[in-house]
Amino acid sequence: GAIRVETCPISGTVARGVDALEDAARVKSLIMNLKEESELTMCTDVDRNDKSRICEPGSVKVIGRRQIEMYSRLIHTVDHVEGYLRPEFDALDAFLCHTWAVTVTGAPKTWAIQFVEDQERSARCWYGGAVGLVGFDGSMNTGLTLRTVRVKNGIAEVRAGATLLYDSDPEAEELETELKASAMLDAITSNDLAMEDTVLAEPVTKAGDGKSIILIDHEDSFVHTLGNYLRQTGADVMTLRSGPSALARIQALIDSGKKPDMVVLSPGPGSPKDFELSTTLSFLEKNKIPGFGVCLGLQGMVEHFGGELGVLGYPLHGKPTPIALTQSGQNSGSIFEGLPEQFDVARYHSLYGLNEKMPECLDVTALSEDGIVMAIKHKTLPYAAVQFHPESILTSPKHGMKILQNALKVLSYECE
Repeated sequence: GAIRVETCPISGTVARGVDALEDAARVKSLIMNLKEESELTMCTDVDRNDKSRICEPGSVKVIGRRQIEMYSRLIHTVDHVEGYLRPEFDALDAFLCHTWAVTVTGAPKTWAIQFVEDQERSARCWYGGAVGLVGFDGSMNTGLTLRTVRVKNGIAEVRAGATLLYDSDPEAEELETELKASAMLDAITSNDLAMEDTVLAEPVTKAGDGKSIILIDHEDSFVHTLGNYLRQTGADVMTLRSGPSALARIQALIDSGKKPDMVVLSPGPGSPKDFELSTTLSFLEKNKIPGFGVCLGLQGMVEHFGGELGVLGYPLHGKPTPIALTQSGQNSGSIFEGLPEQFDVARYHSLYGLNEKMPECLDVTALSEDGIVMAIKHKTLPYAAVQFHPESILTSPKHGMKILQNALKVLSYECE
């Protein structure tokens, strides 16, 4: 049968994130970027044209569009294009037909290559060429020499480039070339074998060190993740199922001189009344135990202190939402101290605290873009809560952890 040819035009670049969650956000931004899409579209259209010179009519097809490829420092979008050679052509014809690859020349090829010859200060030499193999069966497999270090006479050479369009931002394109070259430059300049003087780091004091927390579970699906986050603050965390038995256990701790430093009210289904949250909060007030609430915990505080709840027209479960801190939320001593004024959070709720019915003793510290109360704090007592889920992957882990650390720092009764 006919020889199959497949190429992978690669264009569209963004830097890797610090973790998988940030990578996902970067991938989303890359896929949504019309300029980056235009780059790859041009490359693929030229690639299809290259194949059309030597392939059977109708056999040239795009079989993969804007697929994501991860590299050590960056993320690329890649298309896959195939065609089947006409009988009079072989693999070498296919290779030569695509040389030079449009991803490193631009288009139209002849004029673009002439522009490169006229404008670039040094010959590209090996850069943008290819390495690979030719099989005894007539097959060929090659790859462009892009992310490559050339070493000759003891001198290492690194080259990098970017695809330019009319709407390219010169500064951004320059930064992209530096990003592409960074892994190779680090490889040839770093000295892993060098023995450097090591300085012992000072032990880091965590916000929860030496503190005990009771996490009251309102039959929620995320309570153990929340407990995990709380333990990362350094605190000792005990999880108790909500109800009279939980309050009895806390009372026993108080009686034995082990009063917890904070009680965290977990999310949960239903309404605060289903779990008698007002009884729990009265117990905390009576025993002067600070409280922090998440989702249902916020709703319970709103009702307990005299506010009212509303029902969203459309339940939000696993939905990201940008929130903005109010002036109160930006003040020193807020659970949001050290966080940006706006950031994305995860929402899992249908009930919410009505802003217009918020009791005088509570300050709203954050609002969603549609005006829903996203966080509150008591004006005189050490109680605060968030409507969103700080432990969800849709809330940046560094933001979620910071909120919990701040809560442990700022929510406390004055020493008597």
